Amino acid sequence: MEKAIQLGKTSAKGSFHLFVGVTVSTMIMAVGTIILARLMTQSEYGLYSIALIPSNMMILFRDWGVNSAITKYTASLRAENKENHTKNIIYAGLTFEILTGTALSLLSLLLSNFIATTVFHRPELTFLIAIASTTILFSAILTVVQSTFIGFERMELNSLTIICQAIGKTIISSILVLIGYSALGAVLGYTISLMIAALTGIMLLYFYVFRKIRMEKTQRTKIKETLKKMLKYGVPLSISSILNGFLIQFYAFLMAIYCTDAMIGNYQVATQFAIILTFFTGPILTVLFPAFSKINPKNEEKLLQTVFAASIKYASIILIPVTMAVMVLSKPMVVTLFGEKWGYAPLFLTLYVVDNLFVIFGTLSLGSFLSGIGETKMLMKLGLINMAIGIPMAFILIPSLGIIGLILTIILAKKPSMILGLYWVWKHYQVKADFNFSIRILLSSGVAATITYMLVNAVNTLAWVKLIVGGIVFFTICLTTTPAIRAVSKTDVENLKIMLSGFGVISKLLNIPLVLAQKIARP
Repeated sequence: MEKAIQLGKTSAKGSFHLFVGVTVSTMIMAVGTIILARLMTQSEYGLYSIALIPSNMMILFRDWGVNSAITKYTASLRAENKENHTKNIIYAGLTFEILTGTALSLLSLLLSNFIATTVFHRPELTFLIAIASTTILFSAILTVVQSTFIGFERMELNSLTIICQAIGKTIISSILVLIGYSALGAVLGYTISLMIAALTGIMLLYFYVFRKIRMEKTQRTKIKETLKKMLKYGVPLSISSILNGFLIQFYAFLMAIYCTDAMIGNYQVATQFAIILTFFTGPILTVLFPAFSKINPKNEEKLLQTVFAASIKYASIILIPVTMAVMVLSKPMVVTLFGEKWGYAPLFLTLYVVDNLFVIFGTLSLGSFLSGIGETKMLMKLGLINMAIGIPMAFILIPSLGIIGLILTIILAKKPSMILGLYWVWKHYQVKADFNFSIRILLSSGVAATITYMLVNAVNTLAWVKLIVGGIVFFTICLTTTPAIRAVSKTDVENLKIMLSGFGVISKLLNIPLVLAQKIARP
């Protein structure tokens, strides 16, 4: 258990650096999004969103698991005190990503007119899609850099690249839209910000990681051999990612065909709000991968079971209440920041974040667990099941129900593969969630959500007042009921305090509600 807590503490420290990066970058991007949403019409915002779909689809076929292999092998080599071998991993990964990124950028550029006119029936999108094509190469470079930072547990450097992109996107997009470039300005801002972040990341990688690795003369760069090893690990994993990513972009293509620009604009506003939850899911998901990679599933079975169950429990303690809060406060959130014109966004937001509630079963931990212990073939099989269900469901629900059909497809299509995956890891590794805890954390958050919803809808006041009061009421109730109904114990709170001690000064602030919860909680 001591090693599990130490892994949790290390992961928490990394999560904190990522949390800071995600929080700062999201706040910066939120400012930019508010500016864009207020300056652009619903249709213009929809066109901007559609223009990015083709390049996002192409990006799926760029990686082939190489970035995951970079994180996996750099983390495992460092754990084995073989850091001098990591240089070959970085060389091979960067070479592969630049080549595939360049090729796919050119392909997207050549197909831009066909996609705009024949697929989307919006000829005005041709130039926008062509500009967005260059993001495939820039994102390739950036993801190699970020994967390396994660493998070396330099999360603060990863955060710097995220913040850099956010600043560039917000400033450039806002200025260009403000002076009248509308959707074109938004696409240019997005593209240029990725380029700036990629170049910044390369410089950080060289000065803070790459040149500090001492490589013996006998260890010459073996790009071909190293890449072969990385692809052997990464291809099954990438097939799973490609299948899942393809589905999302396939849904986006159907959305662009069957939904109006205005409804797409409302949906994009809703998903921008859902990014709030990446404050918590992103850092947790990112640090789980290297954490599981450090555990030997054959020799450390008990540790594996403990870490898996703990990852679900502590992720749920954070994510379930935040998700419930977003659901009940969706309308005052949207109105406060974006105004009244986005009438459908609150409904879309409420439905969209429902998927996060399934974290209590292990959805957030499952992928990282299978990747970390090398079970990438199982991930591929789960991806195939997801696709087999998702494609026909999308053809039925999106044309008939529009955006609501899209959200229902996203949520429902992957649940059979989720159930199968969780059953498989339980059968082979005896890892599972604590379902007694899951029911209790849902109950405590549900009580807080119900009371908050009734209060917010009973009071006739300004949206921002509803948002502030509702937030205070929700988290006050949640903080007291969660330990009171034994959703968390004194031991859980103590473990959280130990793991969060890596948060530095912030840990002292976090200790205030934790101490209160510990006093209410039972052993």
